[in-house]
Amino acid sequence: MTPSLLVPFYEHPADRPEAWAALLAAAPALYGVVINPADGAGPAPDPAFAEVAARLRAAGVRVLGYADTDYGRRPHGEVVAELLRHRDWYGADGAFLDQVATAPAALPHHRRLAVAARAAGATTLVFNHGTPPDPGYAELADLLVTFEGPWDSYRTLDPPAADGHCHLVYAAPPGIRPTAPVHCAAPGTGAHPWGTLPHLPEPAR
Repeated sequence: MTPSLLVPFYEHPADRPEAWAALLAAAPALYGVVINPADGAGPAPDPAFAEVAARLRAAGVRVLGYADTDYGRRPHGEVVAELLRHRDWYGADGAFLDQVATAPAALPHHRRLAVAARAAGATTLVFNHGTPPDPGYAELADLLVTFEGPWDSYRTLDPPAADGHCHLVYAAPPGIRPTAPVHCAAPGTGAHPWGTLPHLPEPAR
């Protein structure tokens, strides 16, 4: 099985232990899991997230720490500090940068962020643009999210789906498989669509 699911699952392990158990059982299918304790690493370490992150790593799954870049408006130092907390508190071996700009003018800022993320230990770096960015961003990250949105929009579009691209689709019915090599299709809707798991494969027996 080729690991192809990048799962942003923004629920606390203490509140949804059965969902986290299902995610761990699907480890062979997972490209990575984005952890997001409190719109980022949070103000202090969370032991429950540290435990699930350790279990994911033990199962061979990438653990990506979430940090919002606010389309390049968030100061460089704040984003880097967030990534360092993810590394130190949760053992994150990758980074998921959200709300990344798409324009070429923002490339130098994001190049600095990419260098800093690698220096902080991110062996996998994901930029979530949500829409196709300038081609220059492909040199900075391992994976570009070139679509994030609901299924009703996704099915009418043809977003880029080359190697190194990822599509994150919510409000998706069962059986949907996005066209990008790495992807996630979850049933969640509304303001918190990533509080639901994708339709996961059955665990190996």
